[in-house]
Amino acid sequence: MTDNTRENDVAFIKALAELLNKNELTEIAVTREYGDDDSLKVRVSKQMNVVAAPAASAPAAAATAPAAIAGPAPTDTPSAAEDPADHPGAVTSPMVGTIYMSPEPGASAFVKPGDQVKEGQTLLIVEAMKTMNHIPAPKSGTVKRILVDDAQPVEFGSPLMIIE
Repeated sequence: MTDNTRENDVAFIKALAELLNKNELTEIAVTREYGDDDSLKVRVSKQMNVVAAPAASAPAAAATAPAAIAGPAPTDTPSAAEDPADHPGAVTSPMVGTIYMSPEPGASAFVKPGDQVKEGQTLLIVEAMKTMNHIPAPKSGTVKRILVDDAQPVEFGSPLMIIE
């Protein structure tokens, strides 16, 4: 391969990268034919960074909504037919992910039943797409029940714990 061909290939790849950015594409694949047995196959792609900012602001909004619901006076003994998600003190998952009860493996849990928590205090972590999302307490109170286990997958809106 001559230096001139190499320089032309580099210029071609740079042009593909510019085309990728200009047109907001994530990938381009091209084969450039030079002759019978001579070609250049190029694949240019860029990794899209997912910003978790909307998800970070959503937990506070989603977690405070159940606290605003007025309901009957809570009882200390939960009935089998009672849905924890309907409880006025229910903290629900703002996203799909995996629950972590402590900041790192082997560390003590953020909270346990009977703990007093303050509004904004981290209750647990929901890991989604390798991003650790701290779930804050929507209000001050006492943790009555924890409805999930460590490393358990959860869906959006799943009840995580009860705070009264």
